[in-house]
Amino acid sequence: MKHALRTACLALIVGAAVLPVFAGGGGEKTAGNVIKIGVFEPMTGANAAGGAMEVEGIRLANELNPTVEVGGKTYTVELVVADNKSDKVEAATAVQRLVDRDKVQLVLGSWGSSLAMAGGEVARDAKIPVIGLSCTNPLVTAGNDYYFRVCFIDPFQGTVMANYAFSDLKAKTAVIVQEVSNDYSVGLAKFFSDNFKRLTGNNNAILATVNYNTGDQDFSAQLTTIRSLRPDVIFAPGNYTESALVMKQARELGIDTPIIGGDTWETPEFIDVGKERVEGAVFSTFFASEHAATPQAEIFLKEYNQRYNKEPAAVTALGYDGYLVALDAIRRAGSVDPQKIRDAIAKTAGFVGATGTVTLDENGDATKSAFIKEVRGGKFVYKTIVNP
Repeated sequence: MKHALRTACLALIVGAAVLPVFAGGGGEKTAGNVIKIGVFEPMTGANAAGGAMEVEGIRLANELNPTVEVGGKTYTVELVVADNKSDKVEAATAVQRLVDRDKVQLVLGSWGSSLAMAGGEVARDAKIPVIGLSCTNPLVTAGNDYYFRVCFIDPFQGTVMANYAFSDLKAKTAVIVQEVSNDYSVGLAKFFSDNFKRLTGNNNAILATVNYNTGDQDFSAQLTTIRSLRPDVIFAPGNYTESALVMKQARELGIDTPIIGGDTWETPEFIDVGKERVEGAVFSTFFASEHAATPQAEIFLKEYNQRYNKEPAAVTALGYDGYLVALDAIRRAGSVDPQKIRDAIAKTAGFVGATGTVTLDENGDATKSAFIKEVRGGKFVYKTIVNP
């Protein structure tokens, strides 16, 4: 499909792991008329589709806003993309290269909370600010004064999906299927579990938590256990490929229990892998065109549709917003000094982007609405909005 081809092309051009994607004068001119924004994303590996979608939004925002005024001087914004290869060690290495070799003033990324945390430690030590786009685990910003984000976080997302299971599905019992090697999956599973128990008033409402590892292909053992337990709902947050395989194999085993998940499911690959077996899957996400109520959302949708003629992914809209929040902070800082930019990011309040209004709290986290979508007819279809 087109998306897969695009991802493959991105992987090829990244090559040596770091690539300037907006040649606004070249590396040595940074001190003169160029400001560098680093982007560390999984352009290859298990999370490549997610990384490609976030970069798509960042690129679009850069196309539309290629310069920034700082102290009466116009700077060209150069994006430098580093491939973290869907690997924690590589994520730290990617950020180190952006800091040491490319001398970036700030960084955007990464898809995948585990990757974000690994890279975040390097950025913190180097005192380079980072704006996360869709990394939802609370630990991404905890204890890191240089990491911020434009998305909601998992305590809210876990509450949203527990409420959906209890109120909409009338579920009294649940089984959790978690990607135990993925911090995002484990964290979101815990927040769901805690809230579901609270809602049901039953500390035994979670009948079991079954684990798998990133890259697993066969889930027959876990699903056999689930079938014997007969839960009212299955909560299965995890990477899009493994989650689609879990649902596909569950349906093939005759398990017709509702299966719900989190924001990582909103990729074309989820449907490509699961096909008709993922019909009815329900998940929380960050953006829906049906509720694109801001002027910036209208610009984003118009420009995106003109280029791609398809519905944008929520994380693409977050990538777009992350870039705009960065430029807004640079303008307010009146400086290209990373520390001053960091301080301006921390004061972000009432910034109206494509995905809504961004106001950062004392932890650097944004309070945002969640959207619930369902796979219907091979597409992601909006169901409802849940406000904080």
